[in-house]
Amino acid sequence: MTSLQIPHVTLARGSQIPQLGVGTYQIDPEDTERVVSEAFELGYRHIDTASLYANEAGVGAAVAASGLPRDDLFITTKLWNSDQTRATAAFEESLDKLGLDRVDLYLIHWPQPMFGEALTAWRDLIEIAASGRATAIGVSNFEIADLQQLIDETGVVPAVNQIEAHPFHQRRELSAFCAEHGIAIEAWGPLARGRTDLLERPEILAAAQAHGRTPAQVVLRWHVQQGRIVFPKTTRRERLIENAGLFDFSLSAAEMAAIDALEEGKNLGPDPRTFDGR
Repeated sequence: MTSLQIPHVTLARGSQIPQLGVGTYQIDPEDTERVVSEAFELGYRHIDTASLYANEAGVGAAVAASGLPRDDLFITTKLWNSDQTRATAAFEESLDKLGLDRVDLYLIHWPQPMFGEALTAWRDLIEIAASGRATAIGVSNFEIADLQQLIDETGVVPAVNQIEAHPFHQRRELSAFCAEHGIAIEAWGPLARGRTDLLERPEILAAAQAHGRTPAQVVLRWHVQQGRIVFPKTTRRERLIENAGLFDFSLSAAEMAAIDALEEGKNLGPDPRTFDGR
């Protein structure tokens, strides 16, 4: 197995998360063990899964087969929406599927403000963290008001907020709030989910040509230079290799600004203020 030189981001309570990982959203359960095993072979150590993805068992199988020291790995999973009133039981089910006695990060997947259950779930996650079975806890898709409620009611700040973020949807106000409170940003859909012309935009193509990189590498580097954690999803070995080539070049201030200027406030996923997904 190789070892990639991937920087780490230090989370608020001191644990460190590799800034680049592998996302497993929409990877079929039967393919998950292969993809994660290939990622480990190539040097990745950070894997993001979720109860919803129905592939935690595949992630766990790859971890077990890897022979890698557990402390070298960073495994994230998430609490699904319909489980917010039974977070502890759902967490234990995830641990069983993963075949692990702890995860490195456990997230509430969506805020669901229409139900008002996230605060109850957050209190349970605090207890899970206190037990040592989750090294860090956080949230996903939470807006400022959702985050503020958790902080005000418990005094415990989420370590991470995993949000849709890409050049067309940069979430600047939310990102500023997270930075002010020491909440690390993880970007899901960092390449705009392959549903746009992002990788064909002149600003991206010009930077790619200037640095001898692919357009996807340029966009991922744009995220990394802003301190975000990224885990693009792929099932292809060659794309895993490509995605790792982010840390031996830098975009100039002008190139960063040109990509910043692509902001459209255009989300491609659900609106966290109205999505329940049950």
